[in-house]
Amino acid sequence: MKPTAIDRYIMAELVPVFGVSLAVFTLVFLTHQLLDITNFIVNYGTGLGVVMLMLVYSTPYFLVYVIPISTMMAVLLTFLRMSGDNEIVALKSSGVSLYRLFYPVMGFCVAACLLTLLMTLWGLPRGKVAFKQLAYTVVTSNPNLGIVDREFNTLFNGITLYVGQFDKKQRVLSDVFIEDQRSAGKPVTICAPSGTLDVDMVGQVVRLSLADGRMYQVDLRDRSSRVIRFETYDIHLDLERAGQVASTAARSEKEMSLAELFDHIQKAGAAGLPRGSARMELHKKFSIPFACVVLGLLAVPLGVQARGRKTSSGIGLALVFFLLYYLVLSGGEILGESGFLHPALAMWLPDMVMGGLGLFLYAEAAKDRNLRTFFEMLQVRFRAGARGEAA
Repeated sequence: MKPTAIDRYIMAELVPVFGVSLAVFTLVFLTHQLLDITNFIVNYGTGLGVVMLMLVYSTPYFLVYVIPISTMMAVLLTFLRMSGDNEIVALKSSGVSLYRLFYPVMGFCVAACLLTLLMTLWGLPRGKVAFKQLAYTVVTSNPNLGIVDREFNTLFNGITLYVGQFDKKQRVLSDVFIEDQRSAGKPVTICAPSGTLDVDMVGQVVRLSLADGRMYQVDLRDRSSRVIRFETYDIHLDLERAGQVASTAARSEKEMSLAELFDHIQKAGAAGLPRGSARMELHKKFSIPFACVVLGLLAVPLGVQARGRKTSSGIGLALVFFLLYYLVLSGGEILGESGFLHPALAMWLPDMVMGGLGLFLYAEAAKDRNLRTFFEMLQVRFRAGARGEAA
């Protein structure tokens, strides 16, 4: 079916509102990431170029959630304006039903769904891996290696470092705690009141010189332990080798591509390992993009029936229903992780709930039934039920 003047008109209304909503919500979501990026600027002296790259790599993660809410916001505000200007009434008087307006809205929502799908399948995994690698490069290129007072440092594979106080000028460490798990089955814990840090950035070697400390060694196989006191003890760590380990480390399920996630699920099943979380992540890559369709469908009757309301009320209404969607999604994740629900059902439950509600309200709005009466009826029944339970 060729697009008509009505289709082009509605699309021309939807796209600008969607663009503005996308920009605003992206900036709001990025403020959370700015806290972590500020840490890189303060502690590692990160330049503006690196900061911009970090923001770019973080954007796909937020777009996964920003695109659906921006889609709903665009549809709701568009139909709210058209209803307030009596354009919906004029279209109905001309013989154009609400079902006819379904086509441009669904075309817009499907396009947003495909864009979100691109983020979940390609942008999100690549962005997370690229951010992780860039953060590691920033840390290892800094002479202080990201050592912060009273924080655990896990830069080196198998080594956890904790420092009570670190003098960056003198490069002196106080209250040092080290857990060394590089030897399988023989973890070593080292405690020392002081130490010094020497970093060879050319040779990519780090030397920790500890003084007047104790070393606690445990052999899990022999079930034996011993304590060694030392006056001086040096630990040498290879930055280059640590970088190779970090680059080849196993990716988390959110960092995996679709092919890697399929392979991970198959290997976990063959080894008899739990794979529920991986299967949930797989379904989540498709269920969240489809939220653009169900939320857009729901926004049409809400916008049509909200005649006379201000734009701010439409924004609040969209946020309320998106919050409801997110709460159902979080509940599905909890029930799926506990094994109460199948991973597929757990991840598609929000789309089923919001989609069913959207179809019902759309049909009611197409029949010119007042949805306010429906919501008032639900409110009365809810209050009556609450009184019955109280009695």
